[in-house]
Amino acid sequence: MIQQHTEIAIETSGQGLTDFTNDVCRWVGGTDIRAGMLTLFCQHTSASLTIQENADPDVLRDLQNFFKTLVREDPSLYRHTSEGADDMPAHIRSALTDVSLNIPVADGRPVLGIWQGIYLFEHRSRPHRRTVHLHLMGD
Repeated sequence: MIQQHTEIAIETSGQGLTDFTNDVCRWVGGTDIRAGMLTLFCQHTSASLTIQENADPDVLRDLQNFFKTLVREDPSLYRHTSEGADDMPAHIRSALTDVSLNIPVADGRPVLGIWQGIYLFEHRSRPHRRTVHLHLMGD
């Protein structure tokens, strides 16, 4: 069994989902590991990771709108407001989603469904540079 590790920097444009599937697939394909398990970890408390449909952009818009409705950006609702009206809601949205993903690897590629993509879900209003760590174990 061998292991590989890297990190990917993702520039967001504010709230929304950023597809970085191609970056992940390119890195996995460049390793010597043909079969194993890939772990992705988002090193932030106001952004998260998700696997979601990559065919219809309305799915991503609907997800973003759902989370805006579910977790309101109203400072009167929270004690932690020192970093702006979007900060505490971003922490809550991150807690409701995932900061890590596990994806099987077969034939040197992440095993994803035909309509699945890997996304960073930015929960803050302004752009950020986010770091996602990739760890691959296998043969």
